[in-house]
Amino acid sequence: MLALGSPTSVRTSTTCGAMLRELEQIWNDIGESEAEKDRMLMELERECLEVYRRKVNEAGNTKARLHQSVMAKEAELAALMAALGELGFHSQTHMEKRSTSLKEQLASVTPLVEDLRSKKEERLKQFADIRAQIEKISGEISGYNHHTNTMIGCLTLEEQDLSLRNLNECQTHLRTLQKEKSERLNKVLEYVNEVHTLCGVLGLDFGQTVSDVHPSLHGTSLEQSTNISNSTLEGLEHAILKLKTERKARILKLKNIGASLLELWNLMDTPKEDKSDFLRITSFLGTSELEVTEPGGLSTEMIEQASAEVERLSKLKAGRMKELVMKKRSELEEICRIAHIEPDTSTAAEKSNALIDSGLVDPSELLANIEAQITKAKEEAVNRKEIMDRIDRWLSACEEENWLEDYNRVS
Repeated sequence: MLALGSPTSVRTSTTCGAMLRELEQIWNDIGESEAEKDRMLMELERECLEVYRRKVNEAGNTKARLHQSVMAKEAELAALMAALGELGFHSQTHMEKRSTSLKEQLASVTPLVEDLRSKKEERLKQFADIRAQIEKISGEISGYNHHTNTMIGCLTLEEQDLSLRNLNECQTHLRTLQKEKSERLNKVLEYVNEVHTLCGVLGLDFGQTVSDVHPSLHGTSLEQSTNISNSTLEGLEHAILKLKTERKARILKLKNIGASLLELWNLMDTPKEDKSDFLRITSFLGTSELEVTEPGGLSTEMIEQASAEVERLSKLKAGRMKELVMKKRSELEEICRIAHIEPDTSTAAEKSNALIDSGLVDPSELLANIEAQITKAKEEAVNRKEIMDRIDRWLSACEEENWLEDYNRVS
């Protein structure tokens, strides 16, 4: 029923009264009885009540639907505010709805819900972007050994807490991972540069060396970023250790070759022009490992060339040593002849030649033995000098006496 005294009720009453009076006039003109008039008035009242009842029901249904919409919006609003961590103005909206109609409440809460929906979508995009970066960097650090596609599960979990606090925590975690990635990448680049330097010095294939550790370390494409996992770092450390060990072995080998070259050059009186191609080898004699930085300075090609030169000079040395042995043996025999000493037969020319050709004796040792015999013979000659001088004078006197005798006889 309409509230009494309202403008609408007044207009309705006035209109209904006028229509009843008009209806009674018509009934009078027709000649309807009072009983018939009462029956028709009761029917009219019943029809009016049915109209009122239908309108009341319709209004009640509309109110229920509005109330349900308001409750649903408020529930969604509460869920959005809880997810976004914006609980501050929830109590304010709760107080405002007590003094407003349902339509006003719905009109008030709807923009808030729409705004928070947009904010939630934007926040979800932020979480998704951060999570994608975290998944990617975590995979790079772990080498993708334990990487699974947990993106959907993570986002479903994040929808329960889309607050700025949680977003800041994720951003902090992401920055930590980015810092670790940067440090690892710098370490990988440092190791790769060291491998490049060592490979250059040793004359090895740099690309193949780092590819053996991980393919992404050489010729990295856009589809494959540089691997920075623990296994890659350990592989590079092992490669560097292996290259340093090889460098140490090669420089030691070249030092031995250089010493042999110097010895052979001195022995053979090698001219400067023949030494020029191998002076770099002899320069390693006083050099440490870290000082060798020249590309190809310790390559196998250089070692092979130097070894071949040592072998060539060693063959020439054998012939030259035989000449020197024979020359020294002749010198020994001459000293012994003058000093009237019997030379040592162990180094006789025929025997020395046979020993050198058979390879049973090092020519250098044989030469040193003869030189020792020469020294000994010279010392013996000095000791015999006074006696030899007397013998020479006696022989000279004898020769002079014989000459005089022959001369007198002839005369």
